[in-house]
Amino acid sequence: MIDPGSGKPYVPTPSYFLGCFDIYDREHTLGEELERFDPNNSADREVLIREYCLDPEWKPPYRQKFLLVKSLEEALRDKNYDFQSLLKYDPQAYSSFPAGWDEMENVRGFFEDIFKWAIIEWRDDLLKASLEDQSTWVTVG
Repeated sequence: MIDPGSGKPYVPTPSYFLGCFDIYDREHTLGEELERFDPNNSADREVLIREYCLDPEWKPPYRQKFLLVKSLEEALRDKNYDFQSLLKYDPQAYSSFPAGWDEMENVRGFFEDIFKWAIIEWRDDLLKASLEDQSTWVTVG
């Protein structure tokens, strides 16, 4: 599967859902905005997921959405998948999350909620992709 935008293989992981929360070099804008929310609070978590993670303005191709959700579904099926490691601060990386996110109480639950809302928000695109023969896909577009 090739991403038409980059020309490189598209192999999504659950971490792809976190890019919208990366505040590196945006600590005083996006960082301050996100710090108003508590990812441990279910109402705040819903807003974070639906308005940021699944932002209606972000319109990835339907096949990309399908593959993203499938990668998350596979990770959620793996009882040993280390979701906590996805939020771990890496001083060598040019990325960071809002303060305290690396200590989120139930990271797996956060990703379960992403999955739940993605299935709802993207249902038409996911259905469209599921009706296709994925073995024939050359690109995710």
